[in-house]
Amino acid sequence: MVGTFSTDLPPGFRFHPTDEELIMFYLRNQATSRTCPVSIIPEVDIYKFDPWDLPEKAEFGESEWYFFSPRDRKYPNGARPNRAAVSGYWKATGTDKVIYSRSKFVGVKKALVFYRGKPPKGVKTDWIMHEYRLNESRPHPNKQNGSMRLDDWVLCRIYKKKNIMKVPEQRAEDHSLIQPVIGNEVTEQKFPRTCSLTHLWEYEYMASISQLLDENAYNAPFINQEPMVGNGAERYQQGQVHLPYTDPMKLEVNQSIFLNPMPQLQ
Repeated sequence: MVGTFSTDLPPGFRFHPTDEELIMFYLRNQATSRTCPVSIIPEVDIYKFDPWDLPEKAEFGESEWYFFSPRDRKYPNGARPNRAAVSGYWKATGTDKVIYSRSKFVGVKKALVFYRGKPPKGVKTDWIMHEYRLNESRPHPNKQNGSMRLDDWVLCRIYKKKNIMKVPEQRAEDHSLIQPVIGNEVTEQKFPRTCSLTHLWEYEYMASISQLLDENAYNAPFINQEPMVGNGAERYQQGQVHLPYTDPMKLEVNQSIFLNPMPQLQ
């Protein structure tokens, strides 16, 4: 039976009670036939439905739904609850949480996960239930009459866990190059392990190598260069560099030696 709901709720109302409040102000009131602070929790036997069918049974809630539900026994002479549903079953997970109110033990919170199929080969789903029950252990009055009822009421909070998949880091398709720094933008690129001198000239920031290997680059600074003699030593004008050779010469480079020009950058 679905209970009567209160539609006279304040604007922006959010129902997010603590574990203690659920036990003290809702489950205890329901078990003793007293009125709850707000009538938005329906009475539904959740084990007669699959979890994805339960949200439509509740008239309040977007991401989590609350229900008052009875519990039946799995065996006539046992205290184990029957947790089978339509197309699966609820399985307990973790340890029970003891709930206190002013240092007084008032209830227990149990976490359960819904599995499709039949045990023990059920398939785990993302549906989670938190079951709240009172600490008082009162025998059901109809137990002697063969009733399978274990508890008149427990409070169940049901929600679907968000399955957030971590996106794996994408690797660059080409790891053989290192891109230059353009302004403040830095991109990832690496030097090839093997390359020729011609390949190095293709990099903009290696342009200085081509200038060093150009014969004009060596001869230009020494055109019309005249030493200044002072204190018995030769000095050159400021801004000019003196190399141990002054005659124009060509620098021959064997491309085969540039197999690994910059090993420290690998």
